[in-house]
Amino acid sequence: MSRRASLVLQRQAEPRAAYKTDPALALIRKRARTVWSSDDDALHGTIAPGDGYGITWHFGIDRAVGGEHDAPNPGELLCAALAACQHAAIRMVADALGIVLMHLEVEAIGTVDVRGSLAIDRSVPVGFARFDCRATLALEPGADPRVYERLLVEAERSCINLATLRAGVPVTLAFNLA
Repeated sequence: MSRRASLVLQRQAEPRAAYKTDPALALIRKRARTVWSSDDDALHGTIAPGDGYGITWHFGIDRAVGGEHDAPNPGELLCAALAACQHAAIRMVADALGIVLMHLEVEAIGTVDVRGSLAIDRSVPVGFARFDCRATLALEPGADPRVYERLLVEAERSCINLATLRAGVPVTLAFNLA
């Protein structure tokens, strides 16, 4: 296993120290918002992730609920968020442990019965019934298998989106008439 200074540990040193001194600093908020466009229709929209990135993503609606399936849909964005978070968790833990990854690919697949959303069968819940997340990775030749096990345990434990989906969280929804 190659030994090098961990970029992750270097970058996390200052915030870790600050969070130990003042735990309130560790409470952060993430956001995304839709962006109104008169070009959008009921089957398309635009979303702006975060604050200050200056980028937007176009989204569409899945054909299973009447959309054109011509752009990433909200369910795919949710799967992408899970895959991206697990990918980042694996990379960051590997870096912190000094593990060299030769390959990493994470796929997240969500299963949903759209009859609930379409109100075809009120006994069918609206929402995803399950997510399957698969990570395919390769370590450098000669890597200790025990290090691999530690990587998997720590990467699963530290993935925020995975933990959120598994635990469920309260979500508020407010409608404001302008």
